[in-house]
Amino acid sequence: MDRPGGAIPVRLVVDVANVMGSRPDGWWRDRAGAATRLLAALPPLVGREVHGPDGGVLRIGEVVAVIEGAAKAAARPDGLTVVAAPADGDGSIVEIARVEASERRTLVVTADRGLRARLADGVLIAGPGWLNELIGR
Repeated sequence: MDRPGGAIPVRLVVDVANVMGSRPDGWWRDRAGAATRLLAALPPLVGREVHGPDGGVLRIGEVVAVIEGAAKAAARPDGLTVVAAPADGDGSIVEIARVEASERRTLVVTADRGLRARLADGVLIAGPGWLNELIGR
């Protein structure tokens, strides 16, 4: 799974609602607009090597952003996969991480304790602060 440079390739799965909610910047007044801004910051992460939440080096091979509710109206930039959850985002994130964990390493970004508890063994987890720092938010 490691590449010659030592970085572990991962698929980054972002709980957009949870990351948006991590900063009191008025996101609640315009959820679609806040989601659009967050989504626009994610494509430049693809291909980057970053320090993971545990300190190891990760290479982000793909970004999957899960949106729900009013955020489904957000503009979807090229360079990432956007999944509009049919119900709650947590169920979609659990399913994406379950499928991906069997194929490659997955890193889920969320602070939601209930969601974290539902993730399969082997799924890496980071809080919104980790992602916010990466994207300068």
